[in-house]
Amino acid sequence: MRIAFRLALLAAAVLTTAALALPAAAADKINLLIIDGQNGHDWKATTPVIKDLLTKTDRFNVDVCTSPPALPGKATDDQKTASKDAWAKFRPDFAKYQVVLINYCGQPWPEEVVKAFEKYVEDGGGLVVYHFAVAGWPPWAAWNKMICLGWKPANFGDRISIDESGKIVRTPKGEGPGCGHGPAHEWAVDIRDKDHPITKGMPARMQHVKDELYHGQRGPAPETMHILSSALSDKAKGGTGTNEPITWTNTFGKGRVFVTLLGHDGPATSDPVSTAFLVRGAEWAATGAVTIPLPKDLTAAEAK
Repeated sequence: MRIAFRLALLAAAVLTTAALALPAAAADKINLLIIDGQNGHDWKATTPVIKDLLTKTDRFNVDVCTSPPALPGKATDDQKTASKDAWAKFRPDFAKYQVVLINYCGQPWPEEVVKAFEKYVEDGGGLVVYHFAVAGWPPWAAWNKMICLGWKPANFGDRISIDESGKIVRTPKGEGPGCGHGPAHEWAVDIRDKDHPITKGMPARMQHVKDELYHGQRGPAPETMHILSSALSDKAKGGTGTNEPITWTNTFGKGRVFVTLLGHDGPATSDPVSTAFLVRGAEWAATGAVTIPLPKDLTAAEAK
């Protein structure tokens, strides 16, 4: 009996030690939901890239929820009925996830989903806003507060830029340029907060591949908005001639929000700069901390 008891204790100790030595189990991973389905950009190309990048970190369990498609301009009665039925079934279960990534810009969600999403973020759910998703839902006041700035005209809200000294400049509603971008081209990303968990360890200036460089974004730009990086919007490339915010964070209630304007298409999204922000920003939005290492192939750009 004594021998059997000792063997049982030894087995328990071995199992406990082994459990402590194992990496985080699947149950400990971050559950992340991507929402797509309508977008002015090719979400069918970018969502698989985003999912693959997140999954490869071994930090996320990733699900995708695709909305019903937009109705054609001359929709038939049958198409309208089918669309209404499909939207009635569109009910993402936000409670299952620690963070939601929006790769969507289209028609308004049903009011029930809108209210559920607002409560989800207010109660502490994480939010990642990817590229053209900032153009979505101009009338949705809570959404505009979450994202701070978006693809909106000059008369929509304030503009935020950064001058050569690094000072944040707020341009009032109705003054200066509204949303836009010049031709896609290669450009450099400048880190504005080197100590934030998302940016910690990144080169001060990084070279990004051919991508759209958004300028003149507008919105409420609350004081809780925190700029992580910017890029010079070169006038020679159809830009504004000043430094435009590229990635930033915000809080909405208890929820953490990360916004990235990087990633117009698959190659721009999978670029190391975009990848670093995307996966680390998602982890931060979910947990408030970052454990995912930086890509080894981040390229430092020449200083200004």
